[in-house]
Order: sequence, then structure tokens, then C-alpha cells
Amino acid sequence: MSILPSHLKYAETHEWVYIDEEGNAIVGITDFAQESLGELMSVTFPALGGYAQAGDDVMSLESVKSASDIFSPISGEIIAFNEALEDEPELINDEPYDSGWLFKIEPHDVTELEELLSDADYQKLIDG
Repeated sequence: MSILPSHLKYAETHEWVYIDEEGNAIVGITDFAQESLGELMSVTFPALGGYAQAGDDVMSLESVKSASDIFSPISGEIIAFNEALEDEPELINDEPYDSGWLFKIEPHDVTELEELLSDADYQKLIDG
């Protein structure tokens, strides 16, 4: 069973998101997703300052198994990405909910979070 922090919202495409104290959305992939991908080898980062619609693919992760697109769970301007992943992509495997976060978005409409899954609903999704 995957670890699912209850304060996060989840996309059906296996990304998580929460709003930080500055009002920005922090995005990463779930423990289930990183386990499915296997050992991560490289990260292709999103363009800073670019606008992403909810559901847009904004970056990719490459593992020993495959490459995978990462989608934005909410709409907004991409304002930062996790530079530590450039040298240590394995942080995503080791700490998918902490130091393995992927990017930050300045949200266009935080009510989009209401359309995402709770931890319980995401668990049902991955249990199939």
C-alpha cells in the first residue's frame, strides 16, 4: 500500500498538489507513481514563467524503465522547479512528498483543487 498524506490533493494522473503558506501550489508525483516508474535517472524541467492549464503535460521524468510525462494538476504560471533534482533525481524515489517535489505554480484558480481526489479517493483509484 502506498503512502498517501491526507493534506494533499491527487490527480488521476498520479500527481499531488497542495497550497503552501505563500499561496503557491507545490506539485510532485505520488509514491505509487515513483514505485511504478522505478529508479529515476533524469528530469526534464518545465519552462519557468510558462502558463499551464490543468491537465497539460509540463515536464517529464526518465527512469530505467521508461519516460513519463508529468501533468499540471491545476492551472497557473510555473514559477519554480526543484533544482536539486538536476543532480539527484533519485530524491523523487526517496522522498516523493518532501524533497522530491517537482515544481511550483502560482495558481490561476485555487477552486480547481476541489476537482481533484482526496487521499481516500486516490487510494481507491490505485487499488483498481
